[in-house]
Amino acid sequence: MKRTEEPKDNKVGILEIVKSVFAAMFGVQSDKNRQRDFQQASMVPYIVVGVVFVILFVLGLIGVVSLITPS
Repeated sequence: MKRTEEPKDNKVGILEIVKSVFAAMFGVQSDKNRQRDFQQASMVPYIVVGVVFVILFVLGLIGVVSLITPS
């Protein structure tokens, strides 16, 4: 009797989402990871992590500029 394989759980963890968004922001996302991301049921975690990264990036730029420019 042949055993049928159960489908793998393709859920992506938060660490993989963070790495994926970070790589995509810098334009170095692999095609394999991009395909995996687009097969997920919900895009909400990717949007939330992306918005948080953009906010942190902008705040970081503001902080660097305020340190460099004389008051």
